[in-house]
Amino acid sequence: MKAMILAAGRGERLRPLTDFLPKPLVRVCGKPLIVYHIERLAAAGFDEIVINHAWLGEKLVEQLGDGNRWCIRLHYSAEMCALETGGGIKHALPLLGDEAFLVINGDVFMDELPEDIEAALAQINAGKLAHLWLVDNPSQHPLGDFPLHHGLVAAHKTAAEPALTFSGLGLYHPALFDDTPEAGFPLAPLLRKKMSSSLVSGSHYSGYWCDVGTIERLEALERRLQAN
Repeated sequence: MKAMILAAGRGERLRPLTDFLPKPLVRVCGKPLIVYHIERLAAAGFDEIVINHAWLGEKLVEQLGDGNRWCIRLHYSAEMCALETGGGIKHALPLLGDEAFLVINGDVFMDELPEDIEAALAQINAGKLAHLWLVDNPSQHPLGDFPLHHGLVAAHKTAAEPALTFSGLGLYHPALFDDTPEAGFPLAPLLRKKMSSSLVSGSHYSGYWCDVGTIERLEALERRLQAN
């Protein structure tokens, strides 16, 4: 199974760090954020990883190279215009192949990958189009994104079922992107449409997770890693 790291964002909230550096190359304890992902994916057995890029993307290619230092192969999907998350994944499908693939946001941090990836893949092989890992709601996103009910992710929040937050880690089948626009499009509306047909499974990730979207959260993550 292949993996993809989403790395095309501009990183406005991490300025001025991202004025001259793509967001995934911002360092945490001396190591680029994206390298933590690459190391964990390589350790989990993923030997081919696709990285999309736009803003200052040539610096990603220069610093990461072909992946040989991690004994894997890195492929790059360059975006000449804003494609958003859904469009970015669709644009990379020729590099990802015909089987299910794992996607992770380049600006999140997870201590480790979930233990249930194989179980999630079984859900995809049984007909689901996506599997999402959800986390407890962080302080900056208290209302969450999607409810999780008996292994299925629901499209809409209700008072009876509080929502959890999408971690940015998902497993997708290429068929999820059938009949989608060739131009850029967001991922969330597409997922909600498939949720309404019970085609999106999910599970709760209980490990440490951080959306490294601001200078303050970046500094907090660095303090945590230094303390450990």
